[in-house]
Amino acid sequence: MQHLEPFYNWRHLYMAEEDPASPFYGNEYSEFEFRDTIYNYYIHPQWDNFDSPTLYLKILFVDYEEGYAIIEFLGEWNDAIGNDIMQLKRNIIDDMIRNGISKFILIVENVLNFHSSDDSYYEEWNEDIADEEGWIVMLNLPEHLKQEVKAAGINYYVFQQEYDEWRTHLPAIVFQKVEDQLLKRIG
Repeated sequence: MQHLEPFYNWRHLYMAEEDPASPFYGNEYSEFEFRDTIYNYYIHPQWDNFDSPTLYLKILFVDYEEGYAIIEFLGEWNDAIGNDIMQLKRNIIDDMIRNGISKFILIVENVLNFHSSDDSYYEEWNEDIADEEGWIVMLNLPEHLKQEVKAAGINYYVFQQEYDEWRTHLPAIVFQKVEDQLLKRIG
């Protein structure tokens, strides 16, 4: 797991540690000191901890004018034990919403397991961005997790999309393609 780095080709466009509105503003990262683990497996030190013992993230890009964020995840999404959605909502998302973000692209291709609880934080998140015509998209959810997300009722609040080529495009193109696909589905 230590070889799985967050996507870094947009760092010339955005770095959360340099964004005063980011919850990770001022963070310093090491390329060599591996401290964080998921189930005794060290992970790359560029991932950010948001108080979940099994799920880490990296805010890859934020556009405050367009009101969107692209966030990549690694690990096990566990709402049943660790209440990861609550930690994510309270420690990251609430600040982003206060700063005008209402459209969220969650890259979840490196989420290994998903354990649901209830859907109340997803519902709250959805309600918080509804006035701004916001949305939440899980991009590239692994096949074995799609049914778990659906069975938990989260698909009422979070859309699922596939977009394997996202790494080859700039953030604005990724945003536009995700939004266009979403509008086709709901329109």
